[in-house]
Amino acid sequence: MSPSENCVFCRIVQGAIPCLKIHEDSAVLAFLDIGPLADGHLLVIPKEHFERPEQMSEEAFGGVMKVVPRLAKAVLRATGADAYNVLLNAGRAASQEVMHLHVHVIPRRHGDGLGYRWLAKRYEAGRGERLAQEVLQALKSV
Repeated sequence: MSPSENCVFCRIVQGAIPCLKIHEDSAVLAFLDIGPLADGHLLVIPKEHFERPEQMSEEAFGGVMKVVPRLAKAVLRATGADAYNVLLNAGRAASQEVMHLHVHVIPRRHGDGLGYRWLAKRYEAGRGERLAQEVLQALKSV
């Protein structure tokens, strides 16, 4: 997709807005989040403008994700954190605020207070099986 002049991340990629760059290659840029949840909170973005993973080729999305392990090791080492979250919000209903795909790498420590609401439930009898079949059928056409 083409860059959007209204997209803050496209403007960072273009150099119009500065960032604290941690990694850059031909397709990916990683930098410190300006509103971090924890010291060392990184954003990893494709240089090309995509809003969500399903708009990307598997290779392009893989290019974003392949740098995460190395960046996570560096963040853990630099911050002394013992854990981290890798988070991607895809769409407004999923709390995506900047509509340019970005992966968060968030260092975590016991007792840091960040938490996460995980309201798990169980499928009603037969619903999981039906849903699995529906997803498998849809997978044939994507």
